[in-house]
Amino acid sequence: MDLDIDHLRSWIGREDSASEVLSPALVRQFNATFDRTSGEAPGDIAPLLIHFCLAQPAVQTAGLGPDGHAARGGFLPPVPLPRRMWAGGEFTFQGDIRIGEEVRRVSTVRDVVLKQGRTGPLCFVTINHEVTSDGQPVLSERQDIVYREAQNVAGMKSTAAPAPAGDDVMQITPSAAYLFRYSAMTFNGHRIHYDKDYVRDVEGYPGLIVHGPLQATLLCQFAADLKERAPKTFRFRSLSTIFDTADFTVNAQTEGETMKLWTAQLGGPVAMEATAAW
Repeated sequence: MDLDIDHLRSWIGREDSASEVLSPALVRQFNATFDRTSGEAPGDIAPLLIHFCLAQPAVQTAGLGPDGHAARGGFLPPVPLPRRMWAGGEFTFQGDIRIGEEVRRVSTVRDVVLKQGRTGPLCFVTINHEVTSDGQPVLSERQDIVYREAQNVAGMKSTAAPAPAGDDVMQITPSAAYLFRYSAMTFNGHRIHYDKDYVRDVEGYPGLIVHGPLQATLLCQFAADLKERAPKTFRFRSLSTIFDTADFTVNAQTEGETMKLWTAQLGGPVAMEATAAW
């Protein structure tokens, strides 16, 4: 495979931006999806990480690739590796988004790096997002995306130890409706989250895959609920995959002014690990 890293790195500095008014209707849908309650009137503080559902790129259907993502080579570099996953990221919170405000996202490609993994080449793309609400900075985000070769995952089993339980634990059922609702709110066409035939027959996984940003949202909200206030910073890293074949848990362990958090499928290894700080 021809992977011209110099060509891909020419995307560094490329920008994309969009804006959208946060409506009460979206907040109601967000709260319904996560089985939460919060203020839903204009002026109320919006739920944490609802920005994932705002000002998202809207590529025409004809411009989607076979996996449901936008075809390569627009804002993101045309990495020729077929599998794209969310690898991790970090947030710095600077203020609150409030319902009725115009939320603007400015995204910039910051880095493109080629590495060699156990299963072949890995291409990491780093994106910075700056989010404002009514013109005021509310969030800085680093997003790490990884591209890799297709793998034959049939019959593969993790050798990692089962994740421990946290001091605080919440159990989630990743139903198809739950995953579809989140895909719809975030305008995410990636078929691994809602098309069971595709994820099983084409990508070789045993079930639908739970979104990385959905897990990050659960972890960040869990931290804020336990501490009774939103964190100043939140960083996370994906380690393994959660499927819709069994429930998973959201776990937390407080360590002074920081909190360690992680998700794990029941009986499985840590899937996403995170740290929240106040």
